Amino acid sequence: MVKEKEDNKKKKRFIIWFWILFTMPMISLLLFVLGVRLFADLPDTEALQNPKTNLATEVFSSDMKVLGKFFAENRTNVKFKDISPNVVNALVATEDARFYSHSGVDIRALGRAVFGALRHSESSGGGSTITQQLAKMLFPREDLHGFKLVIRKFKEWIIAVKLEREYTKQEIIAMYLNKFDFVNNAVGIKSAAEIYFGTTPDSLRIEQAAVLVGMAKNPSMFNPNRFKLKSEGRRNTVLQQMNKYGYLTNAQLDSLQKIPLVLSFHPADHNDGMAPYFREYIRDVFMKKWCEENLKPDGSKYDVYRDGLKLYTTIDSRLQRYAEEAVTEHLTELQASFDKDCKQKKNAPFAYNVSKAEIKDILHQGMKRSERYRVLKKGGASDEEIEKIFSTPIAMSIFSWKRIIDTVMSPFDSIKYYKGFLQTGFMSMEPQTGYIKAWVGGNSHKYFQYDHVQIGHSRQVGSTFKPFIYALAIQEGYSPCYKLPNVRTCIDMPEGQPAWCPDNSSGDEKLEGRPVTLRYALAHSLNYISAYLIKQFSPQAVVTLARKMGIVSPIEAVPSICLGTPEISVFEMTGANATFANKGTWIQPTFITRIEDKNGKVLADFNPKTEEVMSEEKAYIMLQLMKGVVTSGTGARLRFRYKLENPMAGKTGTTQNNSDGWFMGITPDLVSGCWVGAEDRSVHFNSTDQGQGASMALPIFAKYMQKVYADKTIKISKGDFEKPAKKIEIEMNCDKYDKETESGEEKFNEEE
Repeated sequence: MVKEKEDNKKKKRFIIWFWILFTMPMISLLLFVLGVRLFADLPDTEALQNPKTNLATEVFSSDMKVLGKFFAENRTNVKFKDISPNVVNALVATEDARFYSHSGVDIRALGRAVFGALRHSESSGGGSTITQQLAKMLFPREDLHGFKLVIRKFKEWIIAVKLEREYTKQEIIAMYLNKFDFVNNAVGIKSAAEIYFGTTPDSLRIEQAAVLVGMAKNPSMFNPNRFKLKSEGRRNTVLQQMNKYGYLTNAQLDSLQKIPLVLSFHPADHNDGMAPYFREYIRDVFMKKWCEENLKPDGSKYDVYRDGLKLYTTIDSRLQRYAEEAVTEHLTELQASFDKDCKQKKNAPFAYNVSKAEIKDILHQGMKRSERYRVLKKGGASDEEIEKIFSTPIAMSIFSWKRIIDTVMSPFDSIKYYKGFLQTGFMSMEPQTGYIKAWVGGNSHKYFQYDHVQIGHSRQVGSTFKPFIYALAIQEGYSPCYKLPNVRTCIDMPEGQPAWCPDNSSGDEKLEGRPVTLRYALAHSLNYISAYLIKQFSPQAVVTLARKMGIVSPIEAVPSICLGTPEISVFEMTGANATFANKGTWIQPTFITRIEDKNGKVLADFNPKTEEVMSEEKAYIMLQLMKGVVTSGTGARLRFRYKLENPMAGKTGTTQNNSDGWFMGITPDLVSGCWVGAEDRSVHFNSTDQGQGASMALPIFAKYMQKVYADKTIKISKGDFEKPAKKIEIEMNCDKYDKETESGEEKFNEEE
């Protein structure tokens, strides 16, 4: 009996100690976790529900193509439904096989990892779940060691459990894939799919998904662009994991492992992609101002690099592509002609009358505008040191239309080399909406970053300014058939200055001294008639009209403006000419329709300003005048060379010494403006035959329209301009006009 009692006591003591020893670790762990929970700096519910991430601002075309992004991190979030199941299956199979059954912490995996670490085994796998890895990404740890690292690990467990309570499994997967940095500026699954495979997250094939998921172990080590063999091996490991957990059959595994790793690598670069000049104008000019003037609800400024804004533009990706192709095709040919022309110049690419001293000054100005100069100057280099550096040959890559050339030359020589390139600015817009559909600011944004479209770029417009003067005559009731003597007109100048008496261009002598119609005069860009009209209506009246048509560049009210001396941008000139196609109403050129935040909330809508400039009837008559330019005037090569037979109006322009070539093209649905010239006016063609607007600028418009008309997906009319609903009071039939006025003069209307 005594012995039995003694045995019972021993048994009780054993049970008590057993439970003490069994529960003590769990109680200690519970107390430790509670201590971490109470005293450690853990994110609150708000932080978990709205984790801070840097999101790229996306720029969309009107047909919903992504033109580009502005980013600190190239990240754009996507929803779970927009991610291929191949990616999800590969991730779960490789990183967290029991993801759908645990609540943030996988005890089995953790135990296996600890046991493996004690045995120094690398095959046991890691203990972190996908949710724990997400916790570490959302709330990055410091570089901790020892006991602090243990505490941090426990904090991550707690955060993981809280994340599992706040979000569904699908949301956690999406957050993980949106947050992961796949290197090469590919942050998040959307950027990774675009950069490595040129596709979207929902279209990733199994073997592609396996490559990206394989990077989760170590994105730098398994970077497929740098370490193809390592990446391919890791991909196959991921495929084996997918087979192990039933996501792939044995046959699929065998087949997929044999596929070579093929990338379509397109690193994110703001110089590349579609409409780089347009995107840069939005980033550096428009959005900089908008972010200054529009604040968030909390009073802080929007950050175009981190706030994930969505900018919806008016650019049509198809028209933009055709415009860029037209520029490349024409300038490749034109540059070859210009290089040949330069062989006749002793100071090429500069004109024969430019002195060596002037050339030296031009090159030094180019030096002072360069980034290299700014960096050296900021670093404290003296003028003598900078001069020596710019005179010393170095290895560099230079632009050519055929290819990028690796060579050795001094920075001064490279400045001179680039001075010899003809540049361009091209813009196309819808006259009824004001929406800009295409914007090409130059040859290559990487090598020529100055935009030749926007208002900051102004060059002499030549004869493209003349329609503004003719518009005054039409508003005063003149008919296109009205005849004026083709003789020199002199205009008195202020006291002490000689009278101003401009001449016609060479080649216009055949009708000199005889009456010509306004239609003929504009079609052939006769200076005598322009001078006569500005004398009749005054320079100030022309300036006033130009202002109503959206021209904001400085214009001095002097007689010479009738020959196109004002310096105006492609942006302004295109918008002004759209007035004629928009029934006499100027509409502000518009390039953004709305801005949304990362959640799709509309922050701003943009509607263009308008101003009625002339009646519908007068605008229509101006179109008939400008159609003569294309039918039988300086723009006739649109017909005989480029076979564009449908109704269109236009105007060519050429400035002194052939420094600037212009063309304005008007159709019922698109109005386009184009300028071609070198950076410096002292660089130009020797002959007007090659240097006129019809040779330099018109072909870009022609090639662009050929491509646009050939694309049946673009709804562009080949019909005529719409006639006014009211009867036109001004007679445009010159036969009838002559009879009505009983004119016995010879008829010179070549269009008829």
